[in-house]
Amino acid sequence: MKTTFLLSAMVAALAASTAPTLAADCDITVGLVMELTGPAGEYGQAGAKSVEMAFRDINDAGGVNGCKVVADTRDSQSQGNVAVDQATQLVNIKKVPVIIGGIISSVSIPILTSVTAPAGVVQVSPASSSPTLTELGRSGKTNGVFFRTITSDALQGTAAAKFAMDQGLKKIAIINVNNDFGVNMVKEFSTAYQKLGGTITSTTPYNEKQSSYASEASAAMAGDPDALYLVSTPVDGATIARAWVSGGGKQTFLLNDGMNSKDFIESVGAQYLENAYGTSSGTSPTASTEYFNGNYEAFSGGISPSAPAADRSYDAGAIVALAIAKAGKADAAAIKAAMPEVVAEGGTPIHAGKEEFAKALQLIKEGKPVKYEGVIGPVSFDKYGDITGPFRLWKISNGEVTTVGELSAEDVTKIKTAQ
Repeated sequence: MKTTFLLSAMVAALAASTAPTLAADCDITVGLVMELTGPAGEYGQAGAKSVEMAFRDINDAGGVNGCKVVADTRDSQSQGNVAVDQATQLVNIKKVPVIIGGIISSVSIPILTSVTAPAGVVQVSPASSSPTLTELGRSGKTNGVFFRTITSDALQGTAAAKFAMDQGLKKIAIINVNNDFGVNMVKEFSTAYQKLGGTITSTTPYNEKQSSYASEASAAMAGDPDALYLVSTPVDGATIARAWVSGGGKQTFLLNDGMNSKDFIESVGAQYLENAYGTSSGTSPTASTEYFNGNYEAFSGGISPSAPAADRSYDAGAIVALAIAKAGKADAAAIKAAMPEVVAEGGTPIHAGKEEFAKALQLIKEGKPVKYEGVIGPVSFDKYGDITGPFRLWKISNGEVTTVGELSAEDVTKIKTAQ
């Protein structure tokens, strides 16, 4: 009897001691490679918090077969070589089936070509908009593992050209970051803008992290442009805008999506940006939009839900989590197949938040299709992992970004096909 009691006690103790380990072994780890520092740090910090919120919501809803989806977050420092090193560790050592990131194209592209595509690991970028990513898919270099929750700059550049002409900006100087994102954005903008009758007085590329951009600003002022089209990130962009203003440039700006930033506005000075316009990959509001806008700031510790990349990063996290649930396991190939399925037409509409995710998880268990309609609206992926959608037109007024219009994907496509 004594022996039996001791044996039972030992078994119970062993079970108690191993229970937390078993629970940890059940976790499904997703790699996050985000620009937490460097020129794009504002984007990455907002994006990482959004993904964490999506994972929190899916876990509160029951997780994947009772297992939690957790993030292993790494800082790319806004540098492609650092990003590749971090992604390699996540894939080769942590054996993650999915990487979410990067935010900027100059980080996402080297991760894709050097790590995820060769390994067959799913990669989802919330905000990398370079057309190069589509071209890599077309040329068969992605193995079909790449997806993004932002529209391509091939469309945004066209939308920006139309918006500029609509505001009467017929002569524009361009200053752009000299990387894949900046070069492609300018290429698409220039083609559309000149076709619509606009004149580009100069194009001045710049290298990141310079202490001064006075020479670039001075060069861009030649030709007496009506405005400056600034394709940049908030930190460098603020330095360039200040140099432009102090050098006597007209205080009229056209800005890319990432310049929709409180830090940028405060650093330049709101009084100098009363004629600043911009374009962003748009949204078609859903119940997910309302949920995110009402809960993100508290979850993130004070980051605005309008912060660059915040909304579409939540969607990236939600789609990944639902795809893992549909796959039923942490298997990259199964998750890749499930990614387009959880946003496809014909499924039961599902929105953000614990209650909605609980409904989705139950439907998935029953073998029924779901269609996640996200914070940025209902989207679906084409065969290259791209989405289409409207473009938001905005203006800075009294230090705040306000929406002043929208350009549909159909209208943008018409402009492009007429070129």
